[in-house]
Amino acid sequence: MQPHQWLTNGQWFNCQSYQLFYADSAPNNQEKPVLLLIHGFPTSSFDWQKVWPHLTKYFRCIAMDMLGFGYSDKPKEHHYSIHGQADLNERLLHLLGINSAHILAHDYGDTVAQELLTRANAEGNTRYPSVSLLNGGLFPETHQPRLIQKLLLSSIGPLVNRLIGYPQFCRSFRAIFGPRTQPSAADLQDLWQILQYNKGGYHLYKLITYMRDRRQHRQRWVDALNNYPGPLQLINGSLDPVSGRHMVERFRQLINRPANIAEFSEIGHYPQWEAPDLLVSNYLEFIETYSNKAAQISV
Repeated sequence: MQPHQWLTNGQWFNCQSYQLFYADSAPNNQEKPVLLLIHGFPTSSFDWQKVWPHLTKYFRCIAMDMLGFGYSDKPKEHHYSIHGQADLNERLLHLLGINSAHILAHDYGDTVAQELLTRANAEGNTRYPSVSLLNGGLFPETHQPRLIQKLLLSSIGPLVNRLIGYPQFCRSFRAIFGPRTQPSAADLQDLWQILQYNKGGYHLYKLITYMRDRRQHRQRWVDALNNYPGPLQLINGSLDPVSGRHMVERFRQLINRPANIAEFSEIGHYPQWEAPDLLVSNYLEFIETYSNKAAQISV
């Protein structure tokens, strides 16, 4: 699917005076279980397009472009935060009349999912019947940001941001993919096109503050995983230099509850892009094994 097709097939909702884009695979279907997909930084809901046709066979899939990303509004003076993005995901589910949704998240989206779980745990509800997390900085002490991320977060972030062009973007992305699962030229062009939509590439230094959020709220978000009562899965591309094998080791040290861990030894940071079929098969097996009753599906 091309970016223009993704955009054409999507929908919009307004929240806090902002217009936000989202994809909903079955707006009128009340029978399928809902799967909320939460994208990473600096990309968008388009990240899920390679797994979308498979997952929508079993789920009503919903994926928004969070504020500042993709086709959603990108306010220049906004203070972006993980808490704010969690608010928007909750708002979308509320507007759609959805009280229960499985979560599949990646990267930045993992942290948003951790905040959603924190709130649900505190309320003692089970609105998220299962949670699956792809490569992401679940623990700030094991997150190994790329140099460009460190520079964007620094005092010279605005200047560095203005210097980022397509060649730099391509180098950065290729560096976090596995050597055998590199993005194609067309893939990179698609991702760059969406990143640049509505001048989105010019405020990455504002979005990158999520790295500070992770440090500030570390215990809150580690507790979210340990206290979550439902089925939990971690899918990880081992070759990811940012949050690969080393993050899984830390997960095993800190998370003292059962979890399904799937390690993909030959891929990097983007399992849903590098190995979509493998991701889908592992995810559906997880759902069938650990939460078939909650999902009410047969795979």
